[in-house]
Amino acid sequence: MSPNPVPTTWVKSTYSGPADGSNCVEWSPLYAHAHNLVPIRDSKAPHLPHLTVTPHAWTNFVAFATTHAAKS
Repeated sequence: MSPNPVPTTWVKSTYSGPADGSNCVEWSPLYAHAHNLVPIRDSKAPHLPHLTVTPHAWTNFVAFATTHAAKS
């Protein structure tokens, strides 16, 4: 058994870019809950490695994204 299994279920962040699919961030809430680490990846490149951050770092990232999002 691998000590760090790969997330299998990904969810597109509600704070991702426009509906055209640009600037999409995905995360795995099931993995985050089970391992107390939040994996994130670029939905346009799911074959590339994902980044894993602490729940605190993820919360800070989401807070930054919501306050600094580009206005259309």
